[in-house]
Amino acid sequence: MRIHNTKTPTSEQVRDGFESLNVDAKRLAVLGLEGFTYPIKVTCENHTGPGKVALQQWDAKEKKWSLVTGFYESDHDVIDKLIAEDSANYAKENNITPRTCK
Repeated sequence: MRIHNTKTPTSEQVRDGFESLNVDAKRLAVLGLEGFTYPIKVTCENHTGPGKVALQQWDAKEKKWSLVTGFYESDHDVIDKLIAEDSANYAKENNITPRTCK
């Protein structure tokens, strides 16, 4: 909304917002999420950011999340190919011309 100075963004404007998402360590601390996750930057070329995953567990007594594992990367050699294939098939089936990043 801030990027396009509007209170009613279009779907394209929402996409622009996601593609400019940059939550650094300082912002995570402000949000109270320090140690909960890692910094993330999303771009047109990379909609997943770093794409790391970890398991966390809720401690109801302490009322907090705790990391059960460290952060690790997905198998991009497998996953990226599947995403590209599915995206291309979806675009073809729905007569969508894939856009290119600027």
